[in-house]
Amino acid sequence: MNNSLKGKVVLITGSSIGIGAETAKKFASEGCRLVVTFNKSKTKAQEVEKEFKNLGAMDVLLIQLDLTDDQSIRNVISTVINKFGNIDVLINNAGILIWEDFKDYAFEDIELELRTNLEGLIKITNLALPYIKDTIINIGSANAFRPSSKTSVYSASKFGIRGFSQVLAKEEPNLRIYVVNPTATATQMTDFGGQDPKEVAEVILKAAKGDYNIPSGSDINVWEVT
Repeated sequence: MNNSLKGKVVLITGSSIGIGAETAKKFASEGCRLVVTFNKSKTKAQEVEKEFKNLGAMDVLLIQLDLTDDQSIRNVISTVINKFGNIDVLINNAGILIWEDFKDYAFEDIELELRTNLEGLIKITNLALPYIKDTIINIGSANAFRPSSKTSVYSASKFGIRGFSQVLAKEEPNLRIYVVNPTATATQMTDFGGQDPKEVAEVILKAAKGDYNIPSGSDINVWEVT
């Protein structure tokens, strides 16, 4: 297998901070054409955009994405296709976690978490699918295997990602589709406690390069491969 990613178009959602930013750095070093999305912090996104270029990215497209907004999702995909014509690798990384006992959840919080983590992921994949050439990597969570307290809706969304990915793999046999499941990772989501996000990014890169000899639709559990 030729696992070179040089020149490939790689769309990574939520790639201005955390796991997404570390993943984008890995792909930049491979000489990819990167699509970097951010939600609110354009200044931070512009900072990492310069870093990605310095690392060797062939091109960097920086674009705002709100996964709870259908028009924002449509705008991202249309902008990417107008510029590059296709997407080789889609990495659905963007997500949020609301730490709360379920009895204390407001409807608005339930909607925000599910629409960001699951509904938005499914919608952007739906729009991108006709243009994807190689691989879809959805970022799941250890919570889809061993849920913890105060993560009820988050865990539900991550269980949903696994089911969606398994069915999509059956329907799209010409694509490689994986769910990469990190444990607690040192990002804003966990108040910077947990595994180094660089290690998670390395697993995502290896998955995109086809380094794991596993069927499409499989889980790649970070705690098992690092």
